[in-house]
Amino acid sequence: MNVDRQAQALVFNLIHKNHPSTTPKAQRPTMRQTVLSFAALALSALASPALAETTSPGTRLAEELSQAFEQVAEGITPSVVTISTETKVKKNSKGNEALKDFLGEDFMDKMVPTPQRGLGTGVIVDEQGHILTNNHVIGDADEVTVRFSNEKTVKAKVVGSDPRTDLAVIKIKVKESLPKPAKLGDSEKLKIGEWVVAAGASFGLDNTITAGIVSAKGRALSGGSQYEDFIQTDAAINPGNSGGPLVNLKSEVVGINTAIVSKSGGYMGIGFAIPINMAKQVMESLISKGKVTRGWLGVGIQNLSEDLASSFNYPSTEGALVGHVDVKGPAKKAGIKQGDIIVQAGKEQIKNVNQLRNFIASLKPGTDLPVLIVRDGRKDTVKVEIGELPSQPEDAPEVNEEGEDEDLGLTIEPLGDGGARKPKSTRTTGLMVTEVAPQGLAAKAEIRPGDIIVSVNGKDVTTISQFKDAIAKGDLAKGIRLVVESQGMERFAFLRQSVTSGEEDE
Repeated sequence: MNVDRQAQALVFNLIHKNHPSTTPKAQRPTMRQTVLSFAALALSALASPALAETTSPGTRLAEELSQAFEQVAEGITPSVVTISTETKVKKNSKGNEALKDFLGEDFMDKMVPTPQRGLGTGVIVDEQGHILTNNHVIGDADEVTVRFSNEKTVKAKVVGSDPRTDLAVIKIKVKESLPKPAKLGDSEKLKIGEWVVAAGASFGLDNTITAGIVSAKGRALSGGSQYEDFIQTDAAINPGNSGGPLVNLKSEVVGINTAIVSKSGGYMGIGFAIPINMAKQVMESLISKGKVTRGWLGVGIQNLSEDLASSFNYPSTEGALVGHVDVKGPAKKAGIKQGDIIVQAGKEQIKNVNQLRNFIASLKPGTDLPVLIVRDGRKDTVKVEIGELPSQPEDAPEVNEEGEDEDLGLTIEPLGDGGARKPKSTRTTGLMVTEVAPQGLAAKAEIRPGDIIVSVNGKDVTTISQFKDAIAKGDLAKGIRLVVESQGMERFAFLRQSVTSGEEDE
């Protein structure tokens, strides 16, 4: 019943009550008494919740959302911890050696090094006291301290860490009742636009809660050097939030906050979290083995640009281009070659490098995997027995830079020349890049000092004259494809000169 109909019924009842036909006239109230009685009862009725619609639908929805955030905060806060680290300064550090040369050895011996301190967040994941956080929060810390939401602090030990995903697990001794571990969700079910809450010690302020939505999924930031499948969110993530949970409205952890995009060092609307499904795999491996075991295909892969795809007569940019094949890897044994394009692995349709890398890493060594490739325009399926990913390779040494080529924007020297410092490579022939001009074609193709040019348009080059002849026979307007070795891994690079109006051949 709406307000108008309720008011009409009220008036009818009041009049009937005050003027019943069976009441003697002498006993009936006066008109003034009737009006006053009616007014008092009407105001009382109109003020009641049943009659007055004081809450709009929008307000009710806002209140319900607010209550949902309150429930999430109450559910996750006890499981969130603040992590403090302390790292002792090593006596033989490069900085100390430089100061010793400047200040003198006696002065340095009297100085007491100041430990380096860090701050981050973690989330309790089980009743055994395991805490999941970021690898960069722990680093090489000599001492790790955990502070609970009730301000109690305890020491923790590092169980294991994984720099490739930036994840780490620490553990505390459970002497008393431990706060209830967080409930881990399923990041595969997470939808773009879904509400999420980020928890952590933002700027050192414990128990900070921020809310936002999932902006995107499957983001990669490092260009292929890490295992990445980030959840992007506009929930505020700031320094100190690293390692903290990203939670859905069911109070389930769906990600581990790890990075921000910022020009100021603080929140600017874009943050990234590691999906909890990836984090669970890493966490379980670290707890059970102390390290992470990953599948290995034994190839160096790269995304296809339109230019590269066209140079292989491939009509798409989806897939992963094989730039390097490890001589001892599973792919080599299976017959995969440089220049093959991987378009499917098992039932997984491959769209890019990041997807293939993460998929292979998730497989157990020894798994038999059918791989669909495109070679010279034809499809073929090869079966690969997945190996175990070796330990992370060391960085290549620095390379002296000298000279500049005006046409391509690079300087090269044959390997073995006295002036060329050989990087980490087993190669004995080729041309090492000693300098790259910032605005040249080589720089645009991501060629860097220390890279080794192996071939030009499919022809091996071992001397500068061979390189120049191969470039001259090619067409920079259409593009020239190089094979380049970077830190022991081969890949394709594509040099193409932009042609402006008036410079085209007639």
